[in-house]
Amino acid sequence: MFFGFERIVEERILAAQRNGEFDNLEGAGKPLQPEDMSRVPHELRMAYKILKNADCLPPEVELQKEIITTEKMLSGLKDTQERFKVLKKLNFLIIKFNTMTNRSIPFEIPQKYEETLVERMSSGREAEKQEK
Repeated sequence: MFFGFERIVEERILAAQRNGEFDNLEGAGKPLQPEDMSRVPHELRMAYKILKNADCLPPEVELQKEIITTEKMLSGLKDTQERFKVLKKLNFLIIKFNTMTNRSIPFEIPQKYEETLVERMSSGREAEKQEK
């Protein structure tokens, strides 16, 4: 089928070997470490390997990375309005992730409302104490 193409590829590989282009490769002479693909269904392993070699991540992994980045950003903010905006974005990302993954409810990532509620409740109690 690709006899001419295979011959060209083979010739280029042999020429690269003769020129020493393969002499200083990282990990030369060391055994390759097998990748743990045990959690990936057999029929998807080749596709995942191709995507990994192309530095492409599945959308849910990219979304998880964005959630982690947004959480870190939220922890560093002091301004209430900015925190509220970032919190809304974070909750949107979490809802999107939970929808994409179709997990059962106990395994979903919880939204981030608790911290805000505790802050509001504690500030309300402090205001009541100051009025008395």
